[in-house]
Amino acid sequence: MSDEIPTPEDLEAVAAQLGRAPRGVLAIAYRTPDGKPGVVKTAPKLPDGTPFPTLYYLTDPRLTAEASRQESAGVMRDMTERLDTDPVLAEGYRRAHESYLAERNAITSLDTDFTGGGMPDRVKCLHVLMAHSLAKGPGVNPLGDESVALAAHGKLRGTAIPADWPEPTTAQS
Repeated sequence: MSDEIPTPEDLEAVAAQLGRAPRGVLAIAYRTPDGKPGVVKTAPKLPDGTPFPTLYYLTDPRLTAEASRQESAGVMRDMTERLDTDPVLAEGYRRAHESYLAERNAITSLDTDFTGGGMPDRVKCLHVLMAHSLAKGPGVNPLGDESVALAAHGKLRGTAIPADWPEPTTAQS
């Protein structure tokens, strides 16, 4: 869970994962246990000047497929509903939003408080939330942590997700 300067081989691997050349990659923010880039840290402005508010971008196809699977299964809806009824969860999610925004603004301010994934009021994209949690480690983004923990229930634990990723504390497994 530390930023690594991407090597040319990393960028080739990310391009293969994405099916296109990556843009604005600042770092490999998370490498899977089996050694593959899993999350890139992306510049808030792409090389052509286009704003790109998604600081952490999920690249590993196993992880992106799992995030899509969870989205299709209604996990985002359930999480958003819990934000309305669980003030502790909502406050943790708000802190994740503020941390994400501060980190992105330290690189380049986009003069917006939009971060991604729906933070801080709803859950809109588990890809962003999983990427944030994998990049920063458990304890920063409670709903991202939960999504990663749900993914770890399958064959991804120890290959695409750390073997020691904690079990969800608030999830409906």
